[in-house]
Amino acid sequence: MNRLWSPWRSQYIDSFLNKEKKDQCILCELGNEDPNDLSNLLIEKGEFTFTILNLYPYNNGHMMIIPFAHKSELGLLTPEENSEVMEKLKLAIKALSLSIGPEGYNVGTNIGKCAGAGIDDHIHFHVVPRWNGDTNFMPVLGEVKVISQELMQTKQKLLLTYDKIKQEISQH
Repeated sequence: MNRLWSPWRSQYIDSFLNKEKKDQCILCELGNEDPNDLSNLLIEKGEFTFTILNLYPYNNGHMMIIPFAHKSELGLLTPEENSEVMEKLKLAIKALSLSIGPEGYNVGTNIGKCAGAGIDDHIHFHVVPRWNGDTNFMPVLGEVKVISQELMQTKQKLLLTYDKIKQEISQH
């Protein structure tokens, strides 16, 4: 099998190795970022959760809703955290629909390493925009995923859309 050079994977692996050394959760750290800072991928902060673009997206616009509280299981979320997760999932889907126009979504969480969780000790929820035909020969044959837009361009579009949606909500 041919291999394509992907230096970002070593950064991804190193982040987990460094996390173990620091004994600090990377998701907890990301919640401390400022969404107005265009050097990070944070989109929005709520009272109990924050929304961020995935640094290693499955598709353009792949976002995650992450509770601030470091919890590993769905059943450990408080009713308030659970409610905000659902509201932020709806908001993310609305913002993605308005800003990049996907035809569908995959929404979910991977609980446990065997279920595919890369970070299994801090529950988080994925919103993956989908388009008809977005699975092509690259991931199937080349084991490579093509993302059509640079992450910071996606963030800027989403920030504008989030602001617009919040203004509409506050006017009602």
